[in-house]
Amino acid sequence: MHRFYIPAAEWDPGALAITGPDAHHCHDVMRCQAGDRVVVFDGRGKQTVATITSAKRSRVELDPEELAETSPMPASLTLCQAIPKGKNMDLVVQKATELGAAHIVPLLTENTVVRLGAQEVAKKQVKWQRIAIEACKQSGQNWMPEVATPTTLAAYLEGAGATGLDLIASLQPGSKHLKQVLTDPPATSARILIGPEGDFTSAEVEAAIAAGHQPITLGPIILRTETAAIYCLSVLAHELF
Repeated sequence: MHRFYIPAAEWDPGALAITGPDAHHCHDVMRCQAGDRVVVFDGRGKQTVATITSAKRSRVELDPEELAETSPMPASLTLCQAIPKGKNMDLVVQKATELGAAHIVPLLTENTVVRLGAQEVAKKQVKWQRIAIEACKQSGQNWMPEVATPTTLAAYLEGAGATGLDLIASLQPGSKHLKQVLTDPPATSARILIGPEGDFTSAEVEAAIAAGHQPITLGPIILRTETAAIYCLSVLAHELF
């Protein structure tokens, strides 16, 4: 069955309806009609199979069956990702969603090639949040990560509190291997900072360390920034979930 998203704020079992872009996708793209059964989720763990009672381009009304609730992941993972070139951030958001990240923070760093104006920042956030929704729909993930508005590393570090395990991927000497910093018992929250193609600057690494982040190495092979993000989230999910 096709899966569609209903924001948690609009989730009303007594008047359940698909609206916005998903209503258009359901009615105009997938050609769903009254009597068809679909799956809907709210991105906060709720999911139900429902029968379409009325289908229009702007609103698809539903008759829900029994509600199912998916428990959140055992640990909350935050990916702070320096925005890579081209469409690679789209890939990072998609894979981070599939791997169970709870928060994704796009970062603008000293070596970030991408530069965004005030209007572009807002548009990018909306675009990447939509990619997270699509990844949830395709993968069966019922917990959708929150994609933050792109921000500078300095601004993020200033406003971010501590989690159970704060890490920064670094190519600089003295960084520990990821498995050396994992705690026992496992942390219930973790955050990983991934740099751009040219890595974080020494000053940025020092600032992150001063803010409580441990520098880690990802091994002897230099990974592309999007590969590093997927690698770190995979390992953390394996160890903490």
